[in-house]
Amino acid sequence: MSQSVSSSASCRFPLPAEVVGQIYLADNLAVLRELPDASIDLIYIDPPFNTGKVQQRTQLRTVRSEEGDRVGFQGRRYQSIVIGSRRFQDTFDDYLAFLEPRLIEAHRLLAPHGSLYFHGDYREVHYCKVLLDAIFGRDCFLNEIIWAYDYGGRPKDRWPAKHDNILLYVKNPSQHVFNVEEIERIPYMAPELVGPDKAARGKLPTDTWWHTIVPTTSKEKTGYPTQKPLGILRRIVQASSRPGALVLDFFAGSGTTGRAALELGRRFLLIDNNPEALEVMARRFDGIRGIEWIGFDPSPFQKRQQAPKPKTLRK
Repeated sequence: MSQSVSSSASCRFPLPAEVVGQIYLADNLAVLRELPDASIDLIYIDPPFNTGKVQQRTQLRTVRSEEGDRVGFQGRRYQSIVIGSRRFQDTFDDYLAFLEPRLIEAHRLLAPHGSLYFHGDYREVHYCKVLLDAIFGRDCFLNEIIWAYDYGGRPKDRWPAKHDNILLYVKNPSQHVFNVEEIERIPYMAPELVGPDKAARGKLPTDTWWHTIVPTTSKEKTGYPTQKPLGILRRIVQASSRPGALVLDFFAGSGTTGRAALELGRRFLLIDNNPEALEVMARRFDGIRGIEWIGFDPSPFQKRQQAPKPKTLRK
């Protein structure tokens, strides 16, 4: 099987053995309500942050030009050419009322060993934690992870906001998956203080993750406004799911969750209602066999032949 396309948003579940992932262009709540109880091993979501703004990312290409608007090395001039733009409205009159039914479904869908990573920011995360406490129970709250980065503007009237918040909830605190030995270790900040063996092995990350945003010149860059780094999603999938697990992201955006799942031998369900997000994912998963597309035809945005089918994954 290379890939299949369905105009219907109805689910085909459980996933056939040859399917590594499903990608939906649909209202996420409608799809979530079709999925069976306790069928998902890991959920990561990065819902809109309710900033009240239009989120937009413009991609530029620079070419040498005597009339250019930029000056580079040795005074050479370059012209900026816009090659693409992605945008979506990030405003909700009642943000929590929008999230609540979707989070209730997320709780129902998680297997007893499952985990939910909820990615937010300083504007709304406190309200979202109160909502999640009510749905999951306060004893199922495991961590608040701080993703810290150093990029963007620096206001002069307050401390610059340079972090996102990721709330980790589990379905059952005594059964959840946490693969501590499989988590990629990070260097010690002062390796000379811990000895050569420990320094060579590295240390486990804490609940503060220092990680750059996706660099503008990176091959990873898709042009989607809110794209998150693959390194962040790799760490989440690695820590909180087993090989062959089913990973769900119902605010899928550029598809980073699916990409991390594929790399680590997991299967995925991605849902988004923005056609531009599906276009980005079509390009990003070009050449990957075993993906079902529901409500969207990726072929106009893909160029490569389908790659050899991956080995069948075991649950």
